[in-house]
Amino acid sequence: MNRANTVWEAFRDTAARFPDHPCLQVLPETAAIYGIDAGERRYAAVLAEVDALAGAFRDAGYGPGLRAGLLLENRPSFLTHWFALNRLGVSVVPISAEMRAAELEYLCGHSEIALAVTLPERAGDLRAAAERAGTRLAVMSPGEAVPPAPRPPVDAALDRDSECALLYTSGTTGRPKGCVLPNRYFLGAGEWYAGIGGLAALREGGERMLTPLPVNHMNAMAFSTLAMVLTGGCLILLDRFHPRSWWESVRESRATVVHYLGVMPAMLLAAEPSQADRDHHVRFGFGAGVDRRHHAAFEERFGFPLLEAWAMTETGPGAAVIANHEPRHVGTSCFGRPEPAVEVRLVGDDGGDVPDGEPGELWVRAAGDDPAHGFFREYLKNPEATAEVWAGGWFHTGDVVRRSADGSLHFVDRKKNVIRRSGENISAVEVESVLQQHPLVHQVAVGAVADEIRGDEVIACVVPAETVSAERREAHAASIVDYCLEQLAYYKAPGYVAFVEALPLTPTQKVQRGELRALVRELQGQACCVDTRGLKKRR
Repeated sequence: MNRANTVWEAFRDTAARFPDHPCLQVLPETAAIYGIDAGERRYAAVLAEVDALAGAFRDAGYGPGLRAGLLLENRPSFLTHWFALNRLGVSVVPISAEMRAAELEYLCGHSEIALAVTLPERAGDLRAAAERAGTRLAVMSPGEAVPPAPRPPVDAALDRDSECALLYTSGTTGRPKGCVLPNRYFLGAGEWYAGIGGLAALREGGERMLTPLPVNHMNAMAFSTLAMVLTGGCLILLDRFHPRSWWESVRESRATVVHYLGVMPAMLLAAEPSQADRDHHVRFGFGAGVDRRHHAAFEERFGFPLLEAWAMTETGPGAAVIANHEPRHVGTSCFGRPEPAVEVRLVGDDGGDVPDGEPGELWVRAAGDDPAHGFFREYLKNPEATAEVWAGGWFHTGDVVRRSADGSLHFVDRKKNVIRRSGENISAVEVESVLQQHPLVHQVAVGAVADEIRGDEVIACVVPAETVSAERREAHAASIVDYCLEQLAYYKAPGYVAFVEALPLTPTQKVQRGELRALVRELQGQACCVDTRGLKKRR
């Protein structure tokens, strides 16, 4: 049984058991993209680096009660800095490298990070964001001397309940919410994964897990990382998913487990079949959202099961569900049957439980005396939202789910106003708040349209501040998208800009989301709707 109280203690204990086992691998392709060294690193060597970093942070005055932002992409330095700061009781705030001015300003101000460890080219952006937010922030890059802490730490014991990280999740009615996650959340994620068994059984000291998912999300940061830490496995982080080189990465890394996004199987199936399709060591894939049309075809062609799972940043391991036992009902959007440790309700609009076969909102909680065991602690500075999502002692997920007669859960849809594009959750309200500031925009409403590859794509319905002629539509749309790219991560920018005369509004001038969904389906393909997907590029 894992007796560690913190993430660092868990890593230390595993390094003592498996000092010479590979801990991290950087493939040549990833190394070339990042400009770092390729190769494997052993547990003992990584622990030595972590402890040296912890000493430098301690000497600079960092400790409990402080938070540190990490803008380090999927580099090994993200993990070494996280573990080092965790040893001292400093909570980390993962920062997506895709974030731009408005997002960084909000994050710096809301989280009150005292330190940012960042890629050198983003240091100026973070300093400027902190200045706009009116907060004191020390900034450094890996390898630089640690700057003094801008404020002193507090005197506090470190245990499983200590804050380990603050992860931001998409807001549905406003700004993103900061999920306060204690050490027990991350340790629980690793313990859950290491113990679920079935088709997802992990072998002690022998797994090699490949993931293209970003470590600033809970899947890679909590489940992938801690599963490998607790079982003595090797984690292989890619910078992102590259369809053309994916199988080369799988073979070169000797991966035994891969994590996937729902969009990946469709892209991989699009390639011409090859005799090498089953030339790999993968035993299973772990992910969510595979298109039901592609699920069986992928498994038949490539020879391993895609195990659909469900969790949220807020629920973490406390209510994780995975289809790791047969029957998996492949091709039905089934994500498994909940374990006895998870209690589930499917609730209709009238607040009552729906019968099997009927869709209802998924409500979850942990069985036993503590319904929030394994969940997030709270939304930072937002007790009202925390209480609302836990109304009645159940966590209200906002996901619509159907239960079959054998107890299997099937994903149906999302009640939340969140756009799901290539595995990224995008708040419509957040994008609207940025677009509303553009001088060409009088009113705007953002929604989702179906995308064959990405699941959803962002569409902005714009009531222009002045009449837009047919000849100027593309130029105006490009200007709006360009403005959005300066302020937000590229994937949040509109893939379509539709110029409309009016928006569907309530008497209190709020967007009627149901009518908006119907409107965007009509707009796509019309002359007033400009396809701007080609403009959505990383900056």
